[in-house]
Amino acid sequence: MAESSRITAGDEVRADARRNRERLLVAARAVFAERGIGAPMATVARRAGVGVATLYRHFPTRDALVRGAFAQQMETCARALTEALAVPDPWQGFQQLVETVCALQREERGFPAAFLAAFPETASEHAQSRQRAERDFTTLVRRAQASGALRADFHPSDLAVVLLAHCGLVTALPDDGAASRRLLAYLLQSFRTNTAEEPLPPPAALTLRSLPIAAEGPKGQRRPRS
Repeated sequence: MAESSRITAGDEVRADARRNRERLLVAARAVFAERGIGAPMATVARRAGVGVATLYRHFPTRDALVRGAFAQQMETCARALTEALAVPDPWQGFQQLVETVCALQREERGFPAAFLAAFPETASEHAQSRQRAERDFTTLVRRAQASGALRADFHPSDLAVVLLAHCGLVTALPDDGAASRRLLAYLLQSFRTNTAEEPLPPPAALTLRSLPIAAEGPKGQRRPRS
């Protein structure tokens, strides 16, 4: 009986730890979406309803918390790159990869900053996987260029430019999927050798007056309306 009680108590402790970990990951994604991945760890703990000590038991560093919060998205990116390399048409593989990563940026508001940050605190730990991803993407780019579909002067570093541009858009307009799709279509068309006749997705419902930055002055102060 005593042994059974110890097993039951141990199971309850492990189950409670799993629940705390999941609450922390959910809270981290929400806080990072609202305040960026530099948000205080204590804020994440409060959002999860646990103590800071509990947070650090599960995630001893900010890097570990960021990686844990967006592990699924990072795995999706890695799988998307592998699948893109397997597509017979290199341009389709290239387009599929860019669309997948941008969709993740659009769907998970905290993910863009996490993806672009590249987890600098553990550079040595992740250097090998990053180098492999960069090498595979370069291979994909060269194949698409050799097929004649991707412009010859496209450089692999241009992907970072695309992600930064798209990150800025989804941060300013997180609920505007039309604007995201149209920007992505413009960018992809600009990378192709001959695409002037391809139709773009429908335009976003935006005007210059409706831009989030249009009514803000320095340091986020609201400008008076004329």
